[in-house]
Amino acid sequence: MQGEKGYKVVATFEDIASGLRDDQRGLRKVFDALRTEQANVVIVAWKDRLTRFGFGYLKNHAEDLGARVEVVNEREEKTPQQELVEDLLAIVTSFAGRLYGMRSNKTKKVVEVVRRAVR
Repeated sequence: MQGEKGYKVVATFEDIASGLRDDQRGLRKVFDALRTEQANVVIVAWKDRLTRFGFGYLKNHAEDLGARVEVVNEREEKTPQQELVEDLLAIVTSFAGRLYGMRSNKTKKVVEVVRRAVR
């Protein structure tokens, strides 16, 4: 299948787990494809869809393997405070989800309490 920019799509990878986890199967498969030279470009819709933290490390690792990471939708520049609040909410959501289950009302309440507190 040809992509819009003429790329040949060799695979699509997906992880349902939190971007905070370091054992994502889909992410591991992405780097296996780069390592075995099955692919040389990783396209992600949003930077935080590849990983919540450490994007620069993964991008550098891809470059070390002779590949590049292309982000389709760049977000507007954020202040350091906005980034910190988003990171804090991501961490709270991830850990509350681990404790109570991602879809539980308890998780939603914990996240909402933190969201209100940081406003």
